[in-house]
Amino acid sequence: MKLLPSLFALGLAATALAVAAQGSAVVTTPQVKAGLVAHAPEGLVPGKPAWLGLKIEHKPHWHTYWKNPGDSGLPTTLTWTLPPGVSAGEIDWPTPKRLPIGPLMNFGYEDTLLLPVPLSVPAGFAGGTLEVKLNAEWLVCKDVCIPESGEFVLQLPVNAATAGHAALFAAARAARPQDVAGADAKAAVEGPDLVVRVTGLPVAWQGRELGFLPETVGVIVNAAKPQTSWDAGTWTARVPLDPQRSDSPTTMPLVLTSAGEVAGLRVAATVTTPWPAVAPPAPLPALGNAEITLAPAAAAPPGFVLAVAFALVGGLILNLMPCVFPVLSLKVLGFARTGADRRAQLAGGLAYTGGVVLSFVALAAVLLALRAGGEQLGWGFQLQHPAVVAVLAALFTLIGLNLAGVFEFGSVLPSSWAGAQARHPVADHFLTGVLAVAVASPCTAPFMGASLGAAITMPPVQALAVFAALGLGMALPYLAASAWPALARALPRPGIWMQHFKTLMAFPMFATVVWLVWVLGVQVGIDGAVALLGLLVALAFVAWAVGSPTLGPKARGGFGTAAVLLLVAALVWAAPALRQDAIAGGSAAQASDGWEPWSTARVAQAQAEGRTVFVDFTAAWCVTCQFNKRTTMAADDVKAAFADKQVLRLRADWTKRDPAITEQLTRYGRSGVPVYAVYTPGAAGPRLLSEILSVDEVLGAIGAGR
Repeated sequence: MKLLPSLFALGLAATALAVAAQGSAVVTTPQVKAGLVAHAPEGLVPGKPAWLGLKIEHKPHWHTYWKNPGDSGLPTTLTWTLPPGVSAGEIDWPTPKRLPIGPLMNFGYEDTLLLPVPLSVPAGFAGGTLEVKLNAEWLVCKDVCIPESGEFVLQLPVNAATAGHAALFAAARAARPQDVAGADAKAAVEGPDLVVRVTGLPVAWQGRELGFLPETVGVIVNAAKPQTSWDAGTWTARVPLDPQRSDSPTTMPLVLTSAGEVAGLRVAATVTTPWPAVAPPAPLPALGNAEITLAPAAAAPPGFVLAVAFALVGGLILNLMPCVFPVLSLKVLGFARTGADRRAQLAGGLAYTGGVVLSFVALAAVLLALRAGGEQLGWGFQLQHPAVVAVLAALFTLIGLNLAGVFEFGSVLPSSWAGAQARHPVADHFLTGVLAVAVASPCTAPFMGASLGAAITMPPVQALAVFAALGLGMALPYLAASAWPALARALPRPGIWMQHFKTLMAFPMFATVVWLVWVLGVQVGIDGAVALLGLLVALAFVAWAVGSPTLGPKARGGFGTAAVLLLVAALVWAAPALRQDAIAGGSAAQASDGWEPWSTARVAQAQAEGRTVFVDFTAAWCVTCQFNKRTTMAADDVKAAFADKQVLRLRADWTKRDPAITEQLTRYGRSGVPVYAVYTPGAAGPRLLSEILSVDEVLGAIGAGR
């Protein structure tokens, strides 16, 4: 039991470093691959064509947005840093696609996209190369929307051609809307509709079924199908005005589209009638934008002193959470071994407290540092990585095998190590505290959510103080037991019961392994779960072969060699199945048992329909979440009330990293799960429920109190 906590700490540190590492040349995410490209077939010569472009390769079913994103989303923005005198123009947008989402209509791009930008170089530009820097920001969406960005640098030769992407730029030119010389376009408000009339369109386009995309945001109902007709060369379209119109332009640029045409036709319609007055817009946000909350933020987070107090109480309650129980059983054994040695008990309690507090502070420091670097992370972020889950599963397997007597560390470690550990038993208590934090970090106890949500918005020193208070609260019962003689006398004395208790405690460890294998299966699929099980079997064989007290040195050598070879083979076999991208798709929950995947658009749609919405922010590695799901959320009264009130139930699954969910949790003043948000018609904002749900609380929140 003396080596494993330190092995875990090393594994967690290595994983944290891997998570923090980021590339800078080409930005690759699970949703897109983006890069900066150029096209200057005659070199960078004044008056000669030269282009820059952001190339975005979307993963299947993901999309980014046009200059007018439609009913949701945000357009891609490009910010250039160029030498003096050199300038970049506006994006020459290709013709977008219609992207229907339920009752909404967006405009954007899928597959491979190039956003070309003209580049101008002044006469007499000196130097052999031109350095181009670009900061690009885009919103990529499927079931959820994720704000992403990238920093790009490109060195262009001034006197040599750059034409490696000629076909890509040619395709972008072919897809840009074409201006129509001689076309005349007028738009007029007629009652609740906008009527557009266009004459002078190319002969090849006349008589066709046409659609149109407005470049101006917030004027028409984008999802409405225009009523169109042709009359002697004049095309007419009638479409409803947006009841919450946000603009009243005098000229409306339009892109006309036709089936089978890659590029549309661009016309500028002059508005010939006054715009009617419009009521102030309802307080609904732009849909699909993960950076915009759907309702006013929840109650303001607690101040520093209150956050520290909440964290202290939350840490105390954390000891009662089932995820912490396996490690706490080790602490009970540690106390029992010290017997009546008061000095050893106090030293162990202080060391355990130090391990817990320092581990919470260290984990919080990594979290705050990654968030400061732009990562969208929250509490429990390390369990969103399959590598960490696999390391924890291996760790608890070895702990369980050791407790069950399958192997002894004294048989594995060199005698000098064992002697050193015997001289420093306090280190064991410290490392047990580290292990306790590793297991407790996915859990959220009452009072913890508000305090940790507030902490990540505070200055770093105050934030770390809140996390330190959380650790102190968790360690406080054991610190008190080690320092208070009356409590110490109540502790059991060493005896034969300890051996039986030690063996008994192997089974909670194995139960923890079952849970971790399930978590990894949710993250990377059934193949990944089977691969991890195979690894654990090989690891158990190694532990027995090299550490069994019943094997002699000769047998140990033979079995040990075979076991190590088997473990290496298992690692090679399992590695591909344990990758984060081993299965397709994001972390959004799949619809099941009446639940739908969460999205901001779905919440807003239900609010507009006057429905109550219950959102469950959850994760497979969150034991509290699973407890609530199998108790309160599964209660017959709750299910009946959901059905009777026609409550829309949405599940935001945070098992894998999802910046959209992280951002929404931050809007709520939370940094971890579980979080339960209830939107009711007419309410100013969502109501956040307790981390430990009760049936009465849920029924009251949805208006079905008993």
